[in-house]
Formats: sequence, structure tokens, C-alpha cells
Amino acid sequence: MEQTLKITNVLSDPTRYYIYQYITKRHQEVTVQEVAENFNIHPNVARLHLSKLEDVNMLASETKKTGKGGRPSRLYRLSDDVIQLHFPYRDYMLLSKVAIQTMISLGEAGREALFMTGKRFGMEIIEQELAKRALGDDLTFDQKLTILKSAATLAGFYPEFEVGGDQSKIYFQIFNCPFKEIAEDHTEAVCNMHHEFLKGMFEVLFDSVELIEKENMISGCETCSYQVLVSN
Repeated sequence: MEQTLKITNVLSDPTRYYIYQYITKRHQEVTVQEVAENFNIHPNVARLHLSKLEDVNMLASETKKTGKGGRPSRLYRLSDDVIQLHFPYRDYMLLSKVAIQTMISLGEAGREALFMTGKRFGMEIIEQELAKRALGDDLTFDQKLTILKSAATLAGFYPEFEVGGDQSKIYFQIFNCPFKEIAEDHTEAVCNMHHEFLKGMFEVLFDSVELIEKENMISGCETCSYQVLVSN
């Protein structure tokens, strides 16, 4: 409870909250000067906000040389700690572990059911975006990409997309895995479910989809990255 109160107190300052959001979406380390310039505040004020976020383990920092000469800079990044706030207390992590272990205990049938359910939830999140936007059935490629970005961000992936020249290839990077802590204990089951979740998202929008995993953060990579072959 004491840690929860500290976190809510730190995030009660709007500037500090938006700085944390900025770093969450930045996908790389930031300096005090960068934060100061982006939020139009004095570097000393930026340093204070960053220090308070680090005090409650929401950020971590280290001193590094930037390659530009001069003194080393202190670089701030997201902490590896999981930050969750629930009132009253809810242990959804334990529930996730129970559910995953139950599905795995059912053998191949349980795994198939897990993957199918993952795909269905991926499809549903796109269908919700489509209903919200009321765009109709004849979507342009850019509209489809916008829907994918919005849905993936809503799911907590903090994605980046890059499109090949003929729009048949989409390169897709995920900088946050919402299932990371569970995936570390049940990598094969959770990562395959996540793969089907993503495939389901794309399959709502494209006639054919081939999702190829290139990198996986559970195996030590900085991101989960994919090449997606699509056709309209």
C-alpha cells in the first residue's frame, strides 16, 4: 500500500505524468536536456521530475558517454519493474498464471484452444476500432494501417510500423509486451498465443496474411519484430 501511495503521489503532477508517457512511447533512453526541451521547462525542473519517477522505480538511469564529447550524460529509460494500480487490490497476474497453466495441463487441445482464443481477441480489438470509426468496408491501405496502429497502441504494444514499397510487406515492431512476465515462465505457449493475437488483427483487414517473427524480446532482443506479408 505504501508503494501505491508513493506512485499515485508522483503521477499526480500532470507534467510528470506526461513525461512518463513521453518516455513510454519514445522507445529509447532520454536525457534531461531532451525532456526539458520537449516540455519547455528548465533542465533542473526536468531532472527533478525524472528523479521522482526513478525514486518509485518507474524509471531507471545510468551515466553514459553520448559520443558527442564532453561529460557523460545521465540517460533515463523505463524500469523493468511492473507498475500496476488497483483499488481495491486485484491479482490479475495470478489469475493469468492459473489460466495459462490450466490450458497447458489440457495438452494439445488446451494449447489449440489458447491460440484460437488469442486470435479471436486480436480480431475483436480491430472490429471494435472499425465500429468506433464507422468507415465502411472499402478501406484504403493507409486507413487499415491507422486502425492497426490505434488498436495495437490500445493493447499496450507501443508499436512502430514500416511499409514496403508495394504495400505487400509491413514491418511491425512491438516495444512493450503486455504478457512479458507470464511469457518468461511459459514462453512457447504465451508467444504462440501472442502470434495468433497479432495475426487475428491483420486478418480482419487483409485477405491473406503471413506473419513472420524476426525478433523476440523474451529471447533477449530489444523488441518483438515481425514481417507481415499481406494482400488486399
